[in-house]
Amino acid sequence: MIKQKILIVDDTKESIKVLMDILKNPNYEILAATNGKAALKIVASQKPNLILLDIVMPDMDGYEVCTKLKADATTKTIPVIFITAQDEAEDETKGLELGAMDYITKPIIPAIVKARVRTHLELELAYRELEKRNTALEESAILRENVERITRHDLKTPLNGIIGYSSILMEELELEPEYKKMLQNIEKSGYKILDMINRSLDLYKMEMGTYQYKPNAIDILSVIRKISDEISVHAKDKSISMKILLHCKPITQSDTFTVQGEKFLCYPMLANLIKNALEASPNNAILRVSLSTEEKKAIISIHNQGVVPEEIRKNFFGKYTTSGKLGGTGLGTYSAKLMAETQEGNIHFETSDETGTTVTVQLYLASF
Repeated sequence: MIKQKILIVDDTKESIKVLMDILKNPNYEILAATNGKAALKIVASQKPNLILLDIVMPDMDGYEVCTKLKADATTKTIPVIFITAQDEAEDETKGLELGAMDYITKPIIPAIVKARVRTHLELELAYRELEKRNTALEESAILRENVERITRHDLKTPLNGIIGYSSILMEELELEPEYKKMLQNIEKSGYKILDMINRSLDLYKMEMGTYQYKPNAIDILSVIRKISDEISVHAKDKSISMKILLHCKPITQSDTFTVQGEKFLCYPMLANLIKNALEASPNNAILRVSLSTEEKKAIISIHNQGVVPEEIRKNFFGKYTTSGKLGGTGLGTYSAKLMAETQEGNIHFETSDETGTTVTVQLYLASF
């Protein structure tokens, strides 16, 4: 078992001996110094777990020693207990303001010294353990981020080869239609995975706050129409009718609704939210996407008649949040929130058994 080190600093050898006798314990290693300079040297080399520090000493008093300890990043966390004959309130206040953890007055009562030393050693041990765990968690998070980033970049190289060779084979070889179709599917799948990796990299940049947002005027209605076409087969399977409303009226072919944003953010953001709403909707229901304005804001509301489970409501937009969805990653609403906020907007939801669920995205209306 590793012994805990206690440094006693007092200019009187008799006082040091008294404290040593009180703290005689097989779990402690007692160190001693009779002046401030000697104490600082011992601290630098031995790194004690606790310091019992006299205040009144020649050349360098206890206050100055404590000030120097707390000013050094390598020693500032070592707990200090002042032991002194001074018992005025201002003396105690000054010591605590300098960073001391406790204050014991002379004449010394052995039981009090033992109890306070034991308490502060336990606290110091707990602090060090917590510090180790925090460091381990930080290192683990950095390692995970580095591995994810490297993996994403490394995946792009072989994918580019798959896409490139598929294209070359289709151009250079005379193939039967069925084989050509296979190569087209390989190429298409390669592009799809490459797009997923690129989006994943963008998501990572948003998390790190390094994404370069370049807003344009986006017709959000054309984006919603495209998503509607993509989910039409799934909607038909569930007998769900999708309604798109502009200012509470059904849209016409000529309608537009222009917001400030990026198409490559608006599309996946709304695709995730609309597809989630479709999956959460009961059969034979209506999925409604409503567009409106409020001052300079564009309001996009996606309503379905399903209800968000109670257990995930508090963390609905959290990373990896999912419930009862086979194969779900839990990144849909999380990425939608990131994308909305990256575009200087916001997102929120409301859910109840009576009204169903509405997810609302607010973006700025296009002003250019």
